[in-house]
Amino acid sequence: MNDLVVTTAAPGALSPLALFLHADLVVKIVMAGLLLASLWTWTIILGRGLSLARVQRRNAAFEADFAKADDVDRFYREHAKDELPSARVLSAGIDEWRRSTGKARVDREAVRARLATMMGSTSAAEIDRLSSGLNVLATIGSVCPFVGLFGTVWGIMRSFSDIAASQNTSFGAVAPGIAEALFATALGLFAAIPAVIAYNRISYRLDRLEAGVNRFADGFHATLSRELDAEA
Repeated sequence: MNDLVVTTAAPGALSPLALFLHADLVVKIVMAGLLLASLWTWTIILGRGLSLARVQRRNAAFEADFAKADDVDRFYREHAKDELPSARVLSAGIDEWRRSTGKARVDREAVRARLATMMGSTSAAEIDRLSSGLNVLATIGSVCPFVGLFGTVWGIMRSFSDIAASQNTSFGAVAPGIAEALFATALGLFAAIPAVIAYNRISYRLDRLEAGVNRFADGFHATLSRELDAEA
């Protein structure tokens, strides 16, 4: 039986760059894909996260200004070009109001139903627009650990195959291949963990924004409904 030889790999041989450069081609492809997924994740986090925070602040200010407005028509004219969710709900409600009440005979219940439908669909469309990129975060968060695990399994299989071919069972021969394989799993987690955290955080912010926009739509619907009753 061969004696087990214990050797120590050079520190530089276990650096991330060295692990990538000396990895098997398949493992390199896995690592490169995971690094690109991580880059994509941070692009979405920085882009969508900052954009959503800005929309939340501006939308809250818009709703506060609307609550203090004395003249809805003038407020609408001043903010007609705003691209905020509540501003678009306001525009949808006023446009439908004008179309529905511009007739000689007005069916108040039908007008109320159409107002609710238009403002509700506009609110949903705005949330869908702002949720762009969430599906990518969900995919990266759920798939990348398994991709990294695939790279690890493949790398370990190749390492054992090389050991069997060379008949060298020393730790120095085993460690680099095993480290390269495990590095793929680490990269998978490196890509997945921020994606999962960002997905949950952005989803929470979107839920809060959606609830606020829906409250605004309900309040404006009640205002228009009272206006219908006053014109009866």
